[in-house]
Amino acid sequence: MSFIMAYFRFYEELNDFLPAEKRKATFSHQFAASASIKDIIESLGVPHTEIDLILVNGKSIDFSYLLQEGDRVSVYPVFEAVDITPVIKLRPSPLRITRFILDVHLGKLARYLRLLGFDTLYDTDYKDDEIISIAEKEKRIILTRDIGLLKNKKVTHGYWMRETSPKKQVKEVFNRFDLARQCRPFSRCLECNGEIITLPSDPAILKTIPEKVKAVQTDFYQCSQCSRLYWQGTHYNKLRAVVAEFLHF
Repeated sequence: MSFIMAYFRFYEELNDFLPAEKRKATFSHQFAASASIKDIIESLGVPHTEIDLILVNGKSIDFSYLLQEGDRVSVYPVFEAVDITPVIKLRPSPLRITRFILDVHLGKLARYLRLLGFDTLYDTDYKDDEIISIAEKEKRIILTRDIGLLKNKKVTHGYWMRETSPKKQVKEVFNRFDLARQCRPFSRCLECNGEIITLPSDPAILKTIPEKVKAVQTDFYQCSQCSRLYWQGTHYNKLRAVVAEFLHF
């Protein structure tokens, strides 16, 4: 097997995936001549879902490009403020509707995203292949703490969470996907992700609500999926404070 050498430079947050000696610097890397640039970059630790643009010797290329001896490679993350539409973009177009599926490490983040009204799937029993299959079928963005999950070629939209604090993770997701204007707080069930609807005046359902609650509350809501009941009690006021905190990052 023949090997060739190329020179790489990763920009901004892509350096999070690299060892200290390769961050924010140009470094050489030797690899098999037949490997695609996607495989080479992921072998260095950077998932393809994190990349928006690759320039080789100043020219935009796609993931199938086969590097040549001495090529100089510049790898850029997702662009937020700069429109690079005229240049080849490697990631698929943004999804029309923002939906998420989270891995087992992000349970608290899942509840916060549901609280803010985002369609968010989460289950401690999900295996990696299930997450990938659901994301592909339902056009969901994968949020994960597992870099390896994002290297699967079937994953088109995904993000590796840098933060470990759930509240900081919410801010991280908001900044990455520009979510502030899409919030619909209290529209999703915190337990199952179902949509919250106004409770119909059904005597059978109202009978299940404690009398002391009905004495001070007039508006009741229900999850359309799991039938869990909601009303604006003291817990609601605490959650409102959490929502306000998130909306004023």
